[in-house]
Order: sequence, then structure tokens, then C-alpha cells
Amino acid sequence: MAEDKELEELKQKKLREMMQKLQRKSAFQETDHPIEVTDLNFDEIINKGGLVVIDCWAAWCAPCRMIGPIIEELAKDYAGKILFGKLNVDKNRKVPLEYQIMSIPTILVFKDGSLVDRIIGAMPRRLLEPRITKHL
Repeated sequence: MAEDKELEELKQKKLREMMQKLQRKSAFQETDHPIEVTDLNFDEIINKGGLVVIDCWAAWCAPCRMIGPIIEELAKDYAGKILFGKLNVDKNRKVPLEYQIMSIPTILVFKDGSLVDRIIGAMPRRLLEPRITKHL
């Protein structure tokens, strides 16, 4: 009897954990705007599955400000298909160091947690979009 009760408690705990994880994933996938990425949440975001695009930028960077609205538009147009995030390299040092980001803007493209592309520099949407969507 005690073993059955313990087993049922373990099942319920695991079910709650799975439901919480599923809710976090769907919240990421359904967003129509870039989410804020930090050193603390970076791994969780890129490992949520699917295609994740991280724009590494800084407020003082003019090319970053040029590409920002394009990232916003893409996030709206590909909501539910691609998760877009923005990582401020001035406020977060660990990720840029780990991925050896030497120039900004740098866009990191992850598929199922693995880095599949790195796009350096600003470019118009007509050039950027196919570089990202080829990974869908």
C-alpha cells in the first residue's frame, strides 16, 4: 500500500513538471515579438526545440538599430514557427564570450538546440529572411 501511494505521488509530480514544461514551450512558440534573452535564460530558450533566432546587439550600435525593426517584423510574420530573441551584449557577457561574438549585430540561428547558422552584420530583410527560413 505504501509503495502504491509513493508511486502515485511520483507520477503526479512528474505530470506537473511535464505540464509546466509544456506551458513554457507553448508560451515561447506563440509570441509574436522578440523575447529578451539573457545569460541566465539563454540555454533554456535555445533548447526549447524548433528554430530559435537570437539577435546579439547593443544600444549604441547603429547597424543593430537598423536590423531591429526587421527582427520585429519577422517575429510577427513567423509567430508560432520561429522564436526570435534579443540579447544585449553589453548587459550579458557570458553568451557573447562563449559564442566568440566579435562584431554586432550577430544573429545566431539554433535548430533543436544546435547552432546551425551565424549571420554577421546588418542586411535588408530580402537577404536576411531566406538565411533564416532555410532552416525551417
